[in-house]
Amino acid sequence: MNAVFERPPVWRQALRVFQGFDGPLMLAIGFLAAIGLVAMYSAGYDHGTRFVDHGRNMLIALLVLFAVAQVPPQRLQALAVPLYTLGVALLVATALFGITRKGATRWLDIGVTVIQPSEVLKIAAPLVLAWWFQKREGQLTVPDFLVAGLLLAVPVLLVAKQPDLGTSLLILFGGLYVIFFAGLSWKLVLPAVAVVLLGALLLVIFGSDICEPGVRWPVLREYQQHRVCTLLDPTKDPLGKGFHILQGMIAIGSGGLSGKGFMQGTQTHLEFIPERTTDFIFAAYCEEFGLFGVALLLLGFVFLIFRGLMIAADAPTVFTRLLAGAVTMSFFSYAFVNMGMVSGILPVVGVPLPFVSYGGTAMVSLGLGLGILMSVAKSRRLLQS
Repeated sequence: MNAVFERPPVWRQALRVFQGFDGPLMLAIGFLAAIGLVAMYSAGYDHGTRFVDHGRNMLIALLVLFAVAQVPPQRLQALAVPLYTLGVALLVATALFGITRKGATRWLDIGVTVIQPSEVLKIAAPLVLAWWFQKREGQLTVPDFLVAGLLLAVPVLLVAKQPDLGTSLLILFGGLYVIFFAGLSWKLVLPAVAVVLLGALLLVIFGSDICEPGVRWPVLREYQQHRVCTLLDPTKDPLGKGFHILQGMIAIGSGGLSGKGFMQGTQTHLEFIPERTTDFIFAAYCEEFGLFGVALLLLGFVFLIFRGLMIAADAPTVFTRLLAGAVTMSFFSYAFVNMGMVSGILPVVGVPLPFVSYGGTAMVSLGLGLGILMSVAKSRRLLQS
C-alpha cells in the first residue's frame, strides 16, 4: 500500500521558523523599535539619509535576531571560545593597524568594510564567561573566579587603551553580571560598591579643588578628566566642554509633561543638540514627547528587561541562565548610561541608546544579543513541548 505524503503549504513551513519564539519578548522589541523609528524620523529626516539607514540597520538586526534564534544554545556554547579569541585578535589588530579618528583608534579596515571590533566583545565576553562557569559547574573555587576576571580584563584593557572608556565599561559590566550571577559573594560585591559610592561622594565634595587647571589625575586621560569635571559643573565652559550636557538638559526640561510635539523640537531642529541622531537622541526625544513619552520608553525597557530575566530564570542550564541574565542586564546598562549622561548625572562616554540611536555596528550587536535571548527562550519552550 502506497502512502501519500502531502507537502505542507509554504506558509506552514515558514511558521516553523518562528516555532518556540517568545511572544512577549517580540512585543517588547516591536514596541521599542517603533519608538526608535519615530524618534529617528524626527531627529534625522533632514540629516542626510539617517532615517533610511536607521531602518535598514533595524532590518539587518532583525535578520541577525532570527538567524541567531535558530542556533541552539549548545552550538552557542561551542562558539564561545572561538568568538572570544577572534574578538581579542581583532582588538590586537586594531591596536596595531587600526584607523584613527579624532584621536581614537577604534576601527579596523577588513577590506570589504570597516568594523569596530569592540562591539564583538560586548557579546563574546559574557559568552566565554558563561562557558567557563558551565565548565566549572559544581566545583567553583576562588581560582575559578580569578580566571574569569582575567578573561574579562583582557578585552576591557584593550578597549580602554584605544581609548574608548564607554565601551570598555559596557564590556566590563556585561562580564561582571555573569560573574555575579555565577555566585560571587556579597562580601566582595558590597565593599566594591561602597568604594565607588565613596569615590563619587569625594568627587562632589572636592570637585572644585581637583578640577583646577594644572591638576592631573592618575589613570584617567586628560579628556576623560575633563568630562568628569564638566559633569560636576558644566557652566564653567558653557560654549565648550559643557555645551553637550547643557543643551541636552535644556532640551529635556523644555519638553515638559507632554512635549512640544512630533517634529516640533526647536532645540533639535535648530541644531542646538549635538549628535542629535546618535548619543544625544534621547534629549531630542524628550523635547518632542515630554515626560509622557519618556514614561512609555522606560516602560518598554522595563518590560524588555523583566521578560529577559524571566527567560534567564527558566533557562535549563547554567550556561543559558548566565548568558541570558548578562545579556538582559547589558540592555539595562546601555539605557541607564545613555539616559544618565544626556540628563547630566553621568559623564559623557558615547554610549548609544538601544533601538533609538543611529549606528550600524551597535544595532547588529543589539540583534545578536536579542537573538541569544530568543534562542534560550526557544530551547526552553521546545523542551517543554
